[in-house]
Amino acid sequence: MSHTLHPLRRQRLQRSELAVPASNPTMIDKAAESAADYVFLDLEDAVAPPEKAQARKNAIQALNDIDWAAKGKTVSVRINGLDTHYMYRDVVDVMEQAGDRVHTLLVPKVGVTADLYMVEAMVNQIEQGTGVQTRVGLEALIETALGMANVEAIAQFGGRLEALHFGVADYAASMRARTTNIGGLNPDYPGDQWHASITRMVIACRAYGLRAIDGPFGDFSDPEGYKAGARRAAALGCEGKWAIHPSQVGMANEVFSPPEAEVTRAHRIIAELKAAEAQGKGAASLDGKMIDAASEKMARNVIDMADAIAARTVAAE
Repeated sequence: MSHTLHPLRRQRLQRSELAVPASNPTMIDKAAESAADYVFLDLEDAVAPPEKAQARKNAIQALNDIDWAAKGKTVSVRINGLDTHYMYRDVVDVMEQAGDRVHTLLVPKVGVTADLYMVEAMVNQIEQGTGVQTRVGLEALIETALGMANVEAIAQFGGRLEALHFGVADYAASMRARTTNIGGLNPDYPGDQWHASITRMVIACRAYGLRAIDGPFGDFSDPEGYKAGARRAAALGCEGKWAIHPSQVGMANEVFSPPEAEVTRAHRIIAELKAAEAQGKGAASLDGKMIDAASEKMARNVIDMADAIAARTVAAE
């Protein structure tokens, strides 16, 4: 094991992340009552330019009027891109008027670390100027070829950065990739065409202590397609996935929750290894299979997830 270690910067339960256009207050209210772990109020792609200012006001009102934490939810705001004139007002207004109520800002189309530096500097100054004590986190959307080319450097940014998200729609456009559905698979490709990109992002996340989140699946009339994509992302190390429709929330929660049998086995692994340690052994056998220190790490990941889900359930009751 290298002496250089980057522990997880911030643990948040993020199995399901419900995207909500901030231009629609009714949808915001419904999202607050949903089973989603995470809700992001979208000021970017889901909002038409003439509605940007009102959407920003709606988001601020929702942040202040709804007790998201009491509902067991993390609430984020996706600001507009740095290449637009909407971004600075998004950051200033949200932070000045609801900086103690928002948990993270989701920064779209991050291409270089300087993109995060700009947002971080603004958030730092606004928190200092307003006296807000709640530290707002940053999350970055990797959804361009430039962002993926620089993903390792972006993951090393530090500061407030907590998570990277794979934004498959804009990424496909940036790569000029042929796809028939946002997040879906091209039948002409022998396998999962997003595998390499998600893997690269997840490696960067795990190397530098960030959460890794898979992005949207556009065809909400295809639940099996959504679940298949979620299972692939989970297998690669993602800990959650976007839901662009309320019907996808339950599926994400299901896929990214460890089954009860898996949690039970994880506790058994810990117990067996403790017993082996007491006998001076570094490994043990469980159900005919060898377990060792690496098994314990994997088991603790499962137990930590199960504990976080239990805590969220209690908070939501």
